[in-house]
Amino acid sequence: MPWKETCAMDQKVQLIGDWLGREFSIVDLGRLYGISRPTVYKWITRYEERGLAGLEEISREPFNHPNATHVDIVAKIVEMKLKHQRLGPKKIMAKLQEQDTQEHWPAVSTAGEILKKQGLVQTRKRKRRVTPYADPLLECDKPNMVWSADYKGQFNTGDGKPCYPLTITDNDSRYLLQCRSLSQPAYEPTRQWFEWTFREYGLPDAIRTDNGTPFASAALGGLSRLSVWFIKLGIRPERILPGHPEQNSRHERMHRTLKEATSEPPKYNQSEQQQAFEEFKYHYNYERPHEALGQKTPASVYHYSSKAYPIRIPPVGYTPEVVVKKVRHSGEMYWKGKFIHVSQTLAGEPIALKQTDEHLWDISFSFYPLGILNELTGKVYPARNTNEKCKRCARFKV
Repeated sequence: MPWKETCAMDQKVQLIGDWLGREFSIVDLGRLYGISRPTVYKWITRYEERGLAGLEEISREPFNHPNATHVDIVAKIVEMKLKHQRLGPKKIMAKLQEQDTQEHWPAVSTAGEILKKQGLVQTRKRKRRVTPYADPLLECDKPNMVWSADYKGQFNTGDGKPCYPLTITDNDSRYLLQCRSLSQPAYEPTRQWFEWTFREYGLPDAIRTDNGTPFASAALGGLSRLSVWFIKLGIRPERILPGHPEQNSRHERMHRTLKEATSEPPKYNQSEQQQAFEEFKYHYNYERPHEALGQKTPASVYHYSSKAYPIRIPPVGYTPEVVVKKVRHSGEMYWKGKFIHVSQTLAGEPIALKQTDEHLWDISFSFYPLGILNELTGKVYPARNTNEKCKRCARFKV
């Protein structure tokens, strides 16, 4: 039997017991415990020299570390960190070098390791980045082609409670479709007010948002529960590039006007804040002319969508030339004898695979591209970024 890492000491004691019983030869002991004869001799020799203590593992760490940082240097680094707890290793070393230019100070990376061992550096949790949106943003030249949505920056009302304004506008007419005061940017209330807006105005061709919650996630394709729902309604979820608010400039400009008119200062409670939003919405749509509209009001340009919100959401369908797989509740699909992780967000949904090369398959959910499956690696990679403004964001590797 091979050594078991969790009870190696027990195995060694048993081996010595079998040897002392004179029932097994050295060859038999090696075969029985799955180790070589020299190893059997080693443990027997250690037992004879030191008893059971000789069976303990001996540290392989060298007695001397010629390249180790001197204890005095370590003490100075720790002392400087304690004096300036907000500073990181780079600035700590800069201060020490400024104080004593003659000393041979260690590298910043070494200082970082020293501080980490002393418990003076908190390891930051790596934030998962949202996959950049792969397709170019749609142009719009008539109402309901593209809507924009966002949560205007959070603020507290006079009673100290948070207010997250959910805003939805039509990009062509600038018509403010929704401005709703919510206590948090969560999925359920966001979907509720999108559904209310869809029932009132119909469905757009696309909805453009940023990469924040609940519009996007770190899942494959950047999909969130909300954007999966959009796709099932036939709406294309667009996302601007991180750090590029100018790609949603019309909506951002409205936000500036909204802030000046309704939240400087904030109202006392959410009810009064919502009343201020409703008054702003009427003024913005019906009374305020826009230069980009030829001094017309948004209400005079906007018209309702011809695509009504359905009573029942139709199932996602595919053409016969693709392979359809259902995503399991674990977020995996079963593919040619293996389970391959796709996305927990798409659990229970059908996805399509279309072969593009000998070992490559394009994966999509309805009309929305998700990524590329490489059969050789058994991994799914993000779809190629075709947005000319952000080739630097395309990190696709197969």
